[in-house]
Amino acid sequence: MSAAAIHSAEDARRLARRRLPWMVFDYIDGSAGAETGAARNRAALDAITLRPRILRDVSDRSLSVDLCGKPALRPFGIAPMGMCNLSAPGADLMLARLAARYKVPHGVSTVASTALEKIIEVAEGNAWFQLYFSGDGSGTFKLVERAKAAEYDTLVITVDVPEVGRRPRELRHGFKMPFRIGPRQFIDFALHPRWSISGLIHGKPQMANFLMEGYDFDRTESRARATWDTLARLRDAWPGNLVVKGVLDVEDAQRLKAAGVDAIQVSSHGARQLESAPAPIEVLPQMRAALGPEYPIFYDSGLRSGEDALKALVAGADFVFFGRVLQFAMAAAGQPGLQRLWDVLTDEMSIAMAQTGMQDLQHLRDDANAALS
Repeated sequence: MSAAAIHSAEDARRLARRRLPWMVFDYIDGSAGAETGAARNRAALDAITLRPRILRDVSDRSLSVDLCGKPALRPFGIAPMGMCNLSAPGADLMLARLAARYKVPHGVSTVASTALEKIIEVAEGNAWFQLYFSGDGSGTFKLVERAKAAEYDTLVITVDVPEVGRRPRELRHGFKMPFRIGPRQFIDFALHPRWSISGLIHGKPQMANFLMEGYDFDRTESRARATWDTLARLRDAWPGNLVVKGVLDVEDAQRLKAAGVDAIQVSSHGARQLESAPAPIEVLPQMRAALGPEYPIFYDSGLRSGEDALKALVAGADFVFFGRVLQFAMAAAGQPGLQRLWDVLTDEMSIAMAQTGMQDLQHLRDDANAALS
C-alpha cells in the first residue's frame, strides 16, 4: 500500500481496515460500550471553531514548543499504546525513530511489544514511560526501577483504568493477549494474508516488558488497588517528572497538583474505558482555569487532525498526543505511512495557524481567547 494515498487520518484508517485482520482492527479502533463516548468526543471537537484572522504576516511559522524545559519540534507527540506491533512488525521502533527525529516524547506503554530499554535507545532519549499499577503493585515498582535504570526522565502513571473497560468489538472476536487461535481467528488471519505472513516472519507480538520479569502480565487484571497512598509512594520513588494521565475531574486535578505531580494529562483513554465519561476537550478549559496559566496540562483523546490538535492547544493544553491514527498509518504503509501522516498532521496545523493569524505557539495562552470564535 502506497503512503502517497494517505491525505488524512481517515485515509490511514480506511487503508488499515482493509489490511488488518478484523480482530486487530477492532482492538485498535474500538471504544467502550456502544461507543457513544467516542461519538461524543468527536462531536465536541467538531463543535469548536477557531477565529480566522486576516492581513497578518504569517509567512514564517514555527510549530516548535518548549516541553519540560526542552525544545520539541512539534506541539504533539506519541501517546502510549499497547501492543503496537500488532499494527505492523516493528511499529514500536518506527514510532521511536519518529520521536528522535522531531524531539517529541514517545509514550512507551507498560504493555509495549518492544522492551522499554530498546525503545528509549532508538528514540535517543525522547521517550516517557507509561505505567499501570496492577495487582498488588510488586511488578509495578519493578518496572519503575527499570525505567529509572534506562534513564527515562518522565514517568506517566495512567489512573483511569481501575478495571479494563468492556469493548464489545474486541470481545466479539475473542481478542486476548497472547492470542488464542480458534476457528474464527484462523479464518480471520487467512483472509488477511499479508498481515499474517508478516507476523509469521517476524514472530507474534508479545508484552515485551514482562519477558524478563519472570511473570505474565494479565491485561484484564484488576488495577483497583491504586490509591492516593500509591501515588505518594511513586512520587517518593521517582526522581524525575511525574505525569498523571486520565484526569477528568477538576477536584482530582487540584489534589494532584498539591501532591507534587508535575503535570496532568486530560484524557478519556480514547473513550475506551468509561462510555459515559465527559468529552475531555470540554473539561480542558475548566482544568486550565482551576490550575492556573503556568501548570503543565497535556491532552489526548479523539484527535484526528492537526486542526484538532490546535483546538486542544487553544483550549488550554500545553502539549497534545496522537494515538490510534499513528497505528493506522503504520498498518497502511509502514514507516513511510507513518511519516506521511505525520507530515499531513504538520501541514494541517501549520495551515490552520496561518488562517488564524498565528506565527508560533509560544504565546498561545495569551492569544487563546482571541483564537476561539
